[in-house]
Amino acid sequence: MNKIMIVDDEGDLRAIIREVFEEEGMTVFEAPDGRSAIDLFKRDLPDVVLMDLTMPGMSGIETMRELREINGAVPVIILTAHGDIPTAVEAIKGGAYDFTVKPPDFGKLVITVRRAVERRYLEIEVKKATSALDLSIEHILGKSRGMKSVITQINQLAQTNYSIIIQGETGTGKTVVANTIHDMSSRVEKPFVRVDIGLIPDTLVESELFGYRKGAFTGAEKSKAGYFEMAGGGTIFIDELENISPHVQSKLLSVIDRKEVYPLGATEPLNLDVRVIAATNKFIKDIINRGGFREDLYYRLGEFTITLPPLRERTEDIPFFAQKFILEFSTELNRQIRIIDPDAINFLMNLPWPGNIRELKNVMRRAVLTTDGDSINRKHLELLVQEQYAEGVASCSLKYAVREIEKKKIKETLSLCNGNKTKAAGALNMSYKTLIAKAKEYGIE
Repeated sequence: MNKIMIVDDEGDLRAIIREVFEEEGMTVFEAPDGRSAIDLFKRDLPDVVLMDLTMPGMSGIETMRELREINGAVPVIILTAHGDIPTAVEAIKGGAYDFTVKPPDFGKLVITVRRAVERRYLEIEVKKATSALDLSIEHILGKSRGMKSVITQINQLAQTNYSIIIQGETGTGKTVVANTIHDMSSRVEKPFVRVDIGLIPDTLVESELFGYRKGAFTGAEKSKAGYFEMAGGGTIFIDELENISPHVQSKLLSVIDRKEVYPLGATEPLNLDVRVIAATNKFIKDIINRGGFREDLYYRLGEFTITLPPLRERTEDIPFFAQKFILEFSTELNRQIRIIDPDAINFLMNLPWPGNIRELKNVMRRAVLTTDGDSINRKHLELLVQEQYAEGVASCSLKYAVREIEKKKIKETLSLCNGNKTKAAGALNMSYKTLIAKAKEYGIE
């Protein structure tokens, strides 16, 4: 049953209003002045307040301010004499829901009160839904202060069509954030198409992104839709943005500007309705400053930029993710492990985690698979990560030495090739896909 509080120093008017709203099935409380209204408001929170503007002692404006400090979500409707309408308008600016002139038109007043009550309950439901959504996103992304800021940004952006750049180190969850934004958007029923630019040879990027028509080039025996066309109505997620060549950057700028794409060999453009989210494991401004990315394209793609903090800067998330992964992998691997020792958690929180959440996930998966008993302890975790993180003791294993040499050689070659992975793969005499896999394994950016 809806509750309404009437605050007016005129007892006869309060009695009439009480009768009207009790007939409407509402519970009615009365207060003759501002001070008693505040006490009643604290004791039995109403759904809506009808407040006289002019009362002895505290005015309606003063009373409303105090009520809003207690609970600003309860709508206040001002009752005012005709001559006080300018003051009532000021009350609206100060947060009142509406005002009505005395003597009120009770039919209109009932409608106004019911609308105020409906808005009150709608706001409560929205708040509950938002809170539940935040908890759901926290379960995916973490609960640290840094991630709460990211979650706020996701909530702000999801229902817009802003193009977004997500930047953060390898393994920080850029794909997860992009997926979450798409799933919360009005495009959720349409495709989410991920494009990992780093896995596509330079010579094929344009045709993969924009598609081609039959006969466009030797070997094009039939037409093929590009990723942009496949994402029609939905979201295209372009990962490893820093690897796009200048030529393709120019094409991409044109596509985003005109909202249309020309597949290779096509004479007519395809109209696009696609949201673009891009990701990079480097700071996009640094890439621009080095001349590796067009600034005008950045302004089209980066209408909003989300920066994901590395795991070492939000260590308070490590216990949450460790426990989450234990439960996840215990189910997957049919193990009965449910507990991780506090000393083991402390050990995890003091590691640098260059591979971020992805690396932590891999460690916990191996721990669940290889641990004896029903809990994970520090000693076992130390054995799993000692190759990477042995403190003060150099590993002499041949496997470790080979990994270090290989990692160093790949980094040097990529540097010599100015980050061009196709050239680096040729120089190292390995396949392009092998190079990409090795680079991700070693955390090479």
